[in-house]
Amino acid sequence: METLGDLLRCFGGQPIPHCPGRYVLRGVAPAQKPTALISSHRGVTEHVVARARDRVVVTRLGESGEWGLISYARPDGTWLHTANTAEGFARKLADLGVALPTLRQSLPSGER
Repeated sequence: METLGDLLRCFGGQPIPHCPGRYVLRGVAPAQKPTALISSHRGVTEHVVARARDRVVVTRLGESGEWGLISYARPDGTWLHTANTAEGFARKLADLGVALPTLRQSLPSGER
C-alpha cells in the first residue's frame, strides 16, 4: 500500500492554502479516476452533497482507512483529486457533511 508521501511525490501534491493536511494532486491527468491512482484501498464511496458542486468520491487509505483521497467528479468527465492526512481527511469530510460508515461496513463482503 502506498503512503501519503508516495502519492504526493508521484502526483505532484501541493498544499491547499489555509487547509492543513490537504493537498491537491496537480500531476494527475484530468480524466483519471481515483482508483487509477492507487494500488489498493479500504473502501470507495460516492456522495452528492449540498456543500460541493461536483459529485464527491471518497477513497479510504491506510491500515484502517484513516486517511485518503477526496476526489471531485465534474460533469464534463474530469476529476480533481486531493490527498489528505488523517486530520485533513476528517476535517474536510465533516465540512462536507459526509459521514463514512465504519470500515467493516464499507468493504465488500469478501474483504471483511
